[in-house]
Amino acid sequence: MSDHTYQLIAIGIYFTGMLGIGYFAYRRTSDLDDYMLAGRGLPPGVAALSAGASDMSGWLLMGLPGAIYASGLFEAWIAIGLTIGAWLNWKFVAPRLRAYTEVSENAITIPSYFEKRLKDRSHLLRICASLIVLVFFTFYVSSGMVAAGKFFQSSFGWTYLGGLLLVSAITLVYTMFGGFLGATLTDVAQGVLMFLALLAVPIVAIFRVGDIGTIGSRITDVNPEALNLFKGIGDGNPLLWGLAVFSTAAWGLGYFGQPHIIIRFMALRSAADAKAGRRIGISWMALTCLGAIGTALIGIGYFADDPEKPLGDPETVFLVLSQIFFHPLIAGLVLAAVLAAIMSTMSSQLVVCSSALVEDLYNIVGREPDPRRDVMLGRTGVLIIAVVALLLALNPNSSILELVAFAWAGFGGAFGPIVLLSLYWRKLTATGALAGMITGAVVVFVWGNIAVLSDQMYEIVPGFVLNLVVAVVVSSMTARPQPQVEAEFTAMEQLLSTGSFGTDETTRTTA
Repeated sequence: MSDHTYQLIAIGIYFTGMLGIGYFAYRRTSDLDDYMLAGRGLPPGVAALSAGASDMSGWLLMGLPGAIYASGLFEAWIAIGLTIGAWLNWKFVAPRLRAYTEVSENAITIPSYFEKRLKDRSHLLRICASLIVLVFFTFYVSSGMVAAGKFFQSSFGWTYLGGLLLVSAITLVYTMFGGFLGATLTDVAQGVLMFLALLAVPIVAIFRVGDIGTIGSRITDVNPEALNLFKGIGDGNPLLWGLAVFSTAAWGLGYFGQPHIIIRFMALRSAADAKAGRRIGISWMALTCLGAIGTALIGIGYFADDPEKPLGDPETVFLVLSQIFFHPLIAGLVLAAVLAAIMSTMSSQLVVCSSALVEDLYNIVGREPDPRRDVMLGRTGVLIIAVVALLLALNPNSSILELVAFAWAGFGGAFGPIVLLSLYWRKLTATGALAGMITGAVVVFVWGNIAVLSDQMYEIVPGFVLNLVVAVVVSSMTARPQPQVEAEFTAMEQLLSTGSFGTDETTRTTA
């Protein structure tokens, strides 16, 4: 058999596994709470791996290795910033959000949490948050479809449309029928596959290329600055260098507002599970980032010293090394890891979009619950968003990385400060949250589209800061006594410390 045949067999096995998991989840989904949050029953390991896999997408296996291969270790600052941001998110957001969404009328989506936490009877906050989710995530899902089409086009010579339709169809099926549980369980399998691939490639490469000292010498021979994490600090103004590093590492700020990540916190079995989830999730993230960085650095020495084995596209360094060092069947599983990164992110975003359509827009007027109808509407929502995203993805020249960066900044700037303030500040008001959210989204949009600004500072920074300032100022101006908010805030803190709501009836009225 040819190498491509072996690789397609491996990818076929992977696709079959994903569909099987989707069917398993389908058999265990009976109402909207199951469909959107898996009944709040995720063990910490499942939540951690699912959050990591849905977070990283193809950036971890292609974008990060490609950037380091092209420019050296300095590009690792983005991975450092993301790892720090993820740790802070698990530490300071996960336990409180899990407790508060249960206390505050059992909110199962981020927009509904904002409304119920702040007692916004106008529904403006929930509608605005839902529209932000739909706009950013529809384009985010579309970028994943574009990446899938280009993957099959470059790896197997398929047409762009053929690869796009295949991956989109399989992701749609297991997400539409399996819901949040299907997306989460497939994320776990995909996270394990990504972990094994990112560790296997650099480890095998070290043994095949030589010892670490020899590899290091070959890397610095090719690029003397390749191993310099602080490249450029002495070449000019240290302040400008520091701003450049901060702007790159500021990706970590985005974690506090990413709905497809923090919804995993809401689905934990209990707030106490956040500690174990943090340890598992950050360990996974640190090791996979190190694997991606190691692969890129080894690639610098392996490819650049021999003109007979050039690397045309830096972002393919991980894929090409795997095909060189492994049997075609194993290389096919490594290729499947790239698809896993793409599909895990798409599935999580589709579920969040579906929840925004059904729970936060359709059901906003307080319709009577109907489990079968609500689940069917949820599946219809997934289908609608997927079709719209597919239409946007039909253009193979669509931008991927810029769109992902913009969407990440949009969520971080619009939602991040509001999530933090809602969890730690009793005096946040619905008016303040709405003003801050709109300010953050607008600033990100404007800043990100002015080259002279975005080239100097990633748009998430001004969006996040101005959102925070506006939300605090407006809330301070519009604050008034709200006994129910005070009671729920106290109940949330009590649930964190004791694991129960206590005996005071005022702390349990909405739980």
